[in-house]
This record gives sequence, structure tokens and C-alpha cells, in this order.
Amino acid sequence: MSTLLTFEHPLNERVRTFLRIEHLFERLNYFAPQYDSWTTRVAVESLLDIAAVTARADVKNELLKELERNMGTLKRIADQPGVDPQALERVLADIESAISGVRRLTGPIGQIAREDELLKSVAQRSSIPGGACSFDLPHFHYWLTQPPDIRQARIEHWLQDLIPAERAIRLVLSLARTSASPRQVFAEGGFFQEALDAQAPAQMVRVGINGDGSLYPEISGHKSRFSIRFMESGSRGRPSQSAENIPFRLTCCVF
Repeated sequence: MSTLLTFEHPLNERVRTFLRIEHLFERLNYFAPQYDSWTTRVAVESLLDIAAVTARADVKNELLKELERNMGTLKRIADQPGVDPQALERVLADIESAISGVRRLTGPIGQIAREDELLKSVAQRSSIPGGACSFDLPHFHYWLTQPPDIRQARIEHWLQDLIPAERAIRLVLSLARTSASPRQVFAEGGFFQEALDAQAPAQMVRVGINGDGSLYPEISGHKSRFSIRFMESGSRGRPSQSAENIPFRLTCCVF
């Protein structure tokens, strides 16, 4: 049975930021519970990346805007035929919970991690290749030798004002991903292009392809149009666009 690979491409800056934060949290959540000090290093690097992304963007207000927009959209369709009132009520309750969690944060998202002295020192040295080694950061090296439960407790402290944002971002992206059904289309000569409805701007494009081959999509686009080139990945040399007609599953996430 063939494996379906899914590739996503954001069509606005808000979703682009959310997808990056989701990716970093997936890496953090994979490595943080592990016992080895090397995996803790990767977890801390992921946490520093999340703190950096949330410092550059007003994620708190962007999240609240997106959650409130989603709530308004769902309330407007509540009386339409085919809408399951119980399912809708559960989703609205999830959105309200996410809004409350973000609003309870007293400061900017990620502030605890950004103001921590240990993490500050690691962040400053991490810009240098190999700069976080033991002789550069003896305090960090000492902390990494502590029992896993002590390291885990410290990481959980750093995450206090990030967890509500993670939950809200996962909800927003889940709503977007499930807002439309995939359709089967073809890329003639390895290329596909489509215009989007300006009155119902899409949030992201999702492309599903057979994972048993050597193809992957390069997606580019914005709120009014997107294009997909299917590239052939060989063991050597630069990838090139396929000349074949490629079947794939396309989802334009409008919600």
C-alpha cells in the first residue's frame, strides 16, 4: 500500500508564523521528555527558536484575531442545513477555551524563556558554531548533567507562557486543515496553477502525493494565486521538473 506524503504551503504571513511555531513545538515535544543530555540540548535549541519567533511577531494578538475570526465564521453558519449543532458547539467551546488561555497571559508569549539568564547565555553563544560547548557555557554544561526530572521541571517552567499559545495554534491550524475536502487533480507536465477567490481568501494549500516515488512539490503563491512544480529528486545533481502528468490530492484551506 502506497504512502501518502502531505506538503503544506501558507498563503499569508500569519499562517506562515503559526506553521513555523507548530514545527518547533513538535521538535521540542519529541526531545524534551527524553533522558539523554544531548536530546535536552536539542529541546533547549527548539525552545530558543520558539522564543525568537514569538519575539519577532505579535503572536498573542495575531492568535486572538484568528480565533475570534474563526468563532465569528462558525456562528454565521450555525443555522445552515447540514451543520451538526453538537459538533459546532464543541468546536466553539474549544475556541472559547483557547481565547481564554491566551488572554490570561499577563505578558508577551515566550517572555519567561527570553528573560531567563541561563537561556540568555545559551542564546548568545549559540550564534557561534560550537559556541554552546562546555568551556563556553559551564553553567549550561552543569545543568545538563542534572537528573532528567530536574531538567524537565526547568523546561516546564520556561514553557508556562508558551503552552496556551501552542494549544491555540494547533486548534487554528486544525480548523484550517479540516475546512475543505481534498480533490484529485493533475499537474500536466509536472506543473499546476490555480487562481483563488479573493472574496474567500485561502489560508494554506495542502498537496498529497504518492510517497513511493521520487517526486516532491515546490509550492509558491499568495492569497490570489498559487502554483506547484513537481520536482524529481535523484541521488546526484540538481532536481528537475518532471515532464509527466502527475496525479495528486489538492486541498485549499479557506477557513
